[in-house]
Amino acid sequence: MLHFEPITLENAPAIMALQVSPAQCTFVAPNSRSLEEAEACNRAGGYALSLGIYDGETPVGFVMIGFGVDEDWENPPAIAHGNYNLWRLMIDQRYQRKGYGRQALQLALDYIRTFPCGPAQYCWLSYEPENLVAKRLYESFGFTETGEIDEDEIIAVLKL
Repeated sequence: MLHFEPITLENAPAIMALQVSPAQCTFVAPNSRSLEEAEACNRAGGYALSLGIYDGETPVGFVMIGFGVDEDWENPPAIAHGNYNLWRLMIDQRYQRKGYGRQALQLALDYIRTFPCGPAQYCWLSYEPENLVAKRLYESFGFTETGEIDEDEIIAVLKL
């Protein structure tokens, strides 16, 4: 059964070892970089929740959820203020095309709807324009593009 586990000193190496295929490397940062970004965000007064995606005992992916903005974020998109962000979602290349991405996205949205960092109206995310697989997945959950761009990525939102 797919579930999330917080990143700890014990499981961090296994999560950092997960990676997407070489063709997808431009679409998502390595998990080690994501963990560094989450730590920096939290130190700057923001909220970044890093979670391993597990199938039973096997780590298959990584998700990072943000909330609001931190003091170090220059020029955040307007939607970022007071809303949740699906900052990262990755499934290791060995486990792709098995339904894990869809299940993980549903779990992430279910978790966000518990409002762990406070109430919000929206969940937003961004993706590379060339990442058509991600675009189709997000659209299938009801995310709609806003027409805004964040660092060359398309922003899409979902009303919670």
